[in-house]
Amino acid sequence: MACGQDNLLAFHPFGEWCNLQPKDAAKMPESAWKLLFYTLSWSYGTYLLFFTNYPFFYDPPSVFYDWQKGMEVPTDIAIAYLLQCSFYGHSIYATAYMDTWRKDSVVMLLHHVVTLTLISFSYAFRYHNVGILVLFLHDGSDVQLEFTKLNVYFKHRGGVYHRLNDVISNIGCLTFSISWFWFRLYWFPLKVLYATCHSSLQSVPNIPFYFFFNALLLVLTLMNIYWFLYIVLFVAKVLMGQMQEVNDVREYDVEESRKTTQREAGLQLPRALKEGLHLKNGLVKDKRV
Repeated sequence: MACGQDNLLAFHPFGEWCNLQPKDAAKMPESAWKLLFYTLSWSYGTYLLFFTNYPFFYDPPSVFYDWQKGMEVPTDIAIAYLLQCSFYGHSIYATAYMDTWRKDSVVMLLHHVVTLTLISFSYAFRYHNVGILVLFLHDGSDVQLEFTKLNVYFKHRGGVYHRLNDVISNIGCLTFSISWFWFRLYWFPLKVLYATCHSSLQSVPNIPFYFFFNALLLVLTLMNIYWFLYIVLFVAKVLMGQMQEVNDVREYDVEESRKTTQREAGLQLPRALKEGLHLKNGLVKDKRV
């Protein structure tokens, strides 16, 4: 956890140097750190699936070929598991105590717990082949998400509007929406769920923990659908002209900023909110990194 805090702190001087707005400077280190991790992890997953002899992407049922209880885990896959396990272990703490609290933070916390459980038990019970495929199909859209959010934060810096970052964030929003649907809602069921629900029983008729792992993968699928509804809602607001620019619609502070003018007349906001602190469970939270 200390490593994660150090990584976030490392990006703070850069945010100050770029003279970001206070609310953007507070969120930028989180997205910068996640972009760095997801880019490295997705690149490594791409290497494993497309530049080695592993046929898992093009032949998903092969993840269970020659499966044996207690089989050896290849070193290159073990490295990917070590990185992912440490990241999601820290993410549970970070979501609860470090990151900006958002509308879906409870679901995000559940996602990290489910993901860490899948990573840990799939390694322990030697379902690492399908695990690499699952991680690859999820990390790609996260790269686009964090890159797009960074461009949103950098649109207004030094008191100047930067059109290039605005254009990139709009394009990134579109490509992120497409990649989310294609990777998580099309390829994930087609490749992963088909292999784990159907092909696994053909290769290993009495495969252990069949219902346990498929239940967790189903929960992961439902959360992907839940977040996709956010994306559809966001795109609909943009198309209907209800939003003039790309923002992170998951964040409380974005929604609060739009309602400030309506509240000022009849409601006195807490002093802490005016000073830019964050909300957690309805309470004021000073995010410390």
